[in-house]
Amino acid sequence: MKKILLFAFLLGIAPIFCMSQGFIYRPMNPAFGGNTFNYQWMLSSAQAQDTYKDPNQTSTTRTTTDPVADFANTLSRQTLSQLTRQLTQNQFGEGSLEAGTYKYGDLTINVDPGADGLVIKIVDNKGGETVITVPYY
Repeated sequence: MKKILLFAFLLGIAPIFCMSQGFIYRPMNPAFGGNTFNYQWMLSSAQAQDTYKDPNQTSTTRTTTDPVADFANTLSRQTLSQLTRQLTQNQFGEGSLEAGTYKYGDLTINVDPGADGLVIKIVDNKGGETVITVPYY
């Protein structure tokens, strides 16, 4: 009888000592209302855990160190850079760029005056094409 009375007493007094707190849901992901400063941390964490490698992805590291190919790429970049400088000087500064067709490796560049401005058509012999119109001022 004493045990039952003691158990009932403890059962009755136990709620007085039990305390709880309210749980507040705070999303972590910024896409779902979380703090925007968590974005970089979540992205880097996800990329670090990613073990799947795309079989179609080309390698970002250089596997060849062919100096002739490097020289050809550098020369092509410098030539295209010089052509770009000439185009901008023609439109916004002194100097002139003659209309015509220029060929640099796999690229063919057609420069023609148009009604709206200077039309530059860059054709990649591998299948790509870009048309740029530099307006007259």
